[in-house]
Amino acid sequence: MVKTFEFNTSPEANLWALILGGSSGLGLASAKKLAEKGLNICIVHRTRRSKLGDFEDELEAMRAFGVEVAEFNTDALSAETIQKLLDFFRAKEVRLQLMLHSIAKGNLKPIYTDNPSEATLSGKDFMLTAEAMAVSLYDWASAFANAKLFASHGKILAFTSEGSSKPLPNYAAVSAAKAALEAIVRSLAFELAPLQITANCIQAGVTNTESLRLIPGSELLIEQAMARNPNRRLTTAEDVANAVYLLTRPEANWINGAVIPVDGGEHLR
Repeated sequence: MVKTFEFNTSPEANLWALILGGSSGLGLASAKKLAEKGLNICIVHRTRRSKLGDFEDELEAMRAFGVEVAEFNTDALSAETIQKLLDFFRAKEVRLQLMLHSIAKGNLKPIYTDNPSEATLSGKDFMLTAEAMAVSLYDWASAFANAKLFASHGKILAFTSEGSSKPLPNYAAVSAAKAALEAIVRSLAFELAPLQITANCIQAGVTNTESLRLIPGSELLIEQAMARNPNRRLTTAEDVANAVYLLTRPEANWINGAVIPVDGGEHLR
């Protein structure tokens, strides 16, 4: 297949995208889009054995575009994993064009319930969710920036949601994590600018992914999103992947520290 990616795709350039949390949903869709456009892909994921076959089929489909595709089925929150990936990229003399944070691991519980058998959020739930969905981006980005592994005009992207500023049932811990994620991205954008690295958040509209379906009351969220969206449809993973691709292009070099809605106008009301 013909590569049409706008970057230098010669073997000497050796440009890669590192996807943190890419076994499904927005992360996987973005990896597929970038592979189609000629960028080498490395995915850090946690995929259950029952789904490994399907995931490996997706990897082979990406390799059909003529790019290298590596995967690590391991804990992205582990310092040992970060070191393993640093060693991997150093050995390959890689330059990282994109680091995409798509880790979805959080506690979905209410703050209060009058049902004595239903668990409510604890402070530890908030901390564990924030570590996975926000602080982990800082750990990865700072490690790779300090190791000088980003390409010139490298990009950091992370997925946030309207829940960072609007309350939703059972979403308080994830809401706090998304707000922290946005704050971390702003600081990365500010402090990594001298290295010509940008950092932005994509605020995806309601997307019918496995992560959404885990949220209690997700059916109502889908119904409300359909009513709010002027296009009268949900956002798709491919819509979001298209935006990831656009923000990875050189023309996006001057976009920095932003939260960009990718929702067809769902946020307008």
